Amino acid sequence: MTAPLLPEHSVDMAKMFKALGDPVRLRILSLIASSQDECCVCDLSSSFELSAPTISYHLKVLREAGLVESDRRGTWVYYRPRAENLGRLSAILAVPGVPTAVSCS
Repeated sequence: MTAPLLPEHSVDMAKMFKALGDPVRLRILSLIASSQDECCVCDLSSSFELSAPTISYHLKVLREAGLVESDRRGTWVYYRPRAENLGRLSAILAVPGVPTAVSCS
């Protein structure tokens, strides 16, 4: 069992959940988190019918919410999940006795 969320942590956590309230951002984060390596906009573009600038905007929102971090290398920016914050979200949503694996079958 986890302790209840402290008031001083609720603002940051709410920003993360708000960022994930958009289906495109939720899917982008899922793609980044499931990747074996870092992702750049060029890696993500083929999964969406969106322009690279639109994907970049969504990545900016995820970065500002603390869900991904990035490094610029030349003209490309590479993104990876911030595991500690994803873990915090997961801990809030965890319910004892409820399986955490998602099945699409």
